Amino acid sequence: MNLLLTPPFAFLAYIPLVLVLLGFGRLLAGPANASAAKTSVYGSGEASPTFEAAPGYQPFFLIALFFAVVHLATLVLSIGRLPAPAVVYLGGLLVALVALILG
Repeated sequence: MNLLLTPPFAFLAYIPLVLVLLGFGRLLAGPANASAAKTSVYGSGEASPTFEAAPGYQPFFLIALFFAVVHLATLVLSIGRLPAPAVVYLGGLLVALVALILG
């Protein structure tokens, strides 16, 4: 019984099951007839927009960098006591945050 529960045996047992389901699904689907309606984009009856939908990753990277700097500053502040190098490091993080905010 333990052999049936091993991942390699289960994987080998599911391969024929998946192939049978795939063949049954192809029988139910019927023949494929290519047409313009099947290859066009469906937009609820409206024409597709011609402008770029996503502006890119530039705003995301700016926000991600801002939160990364804030988290680093939080980690440095959470060490308990502030040695001299940590104060210098926090000053650099503060300058980086100001530069990010001002763009």
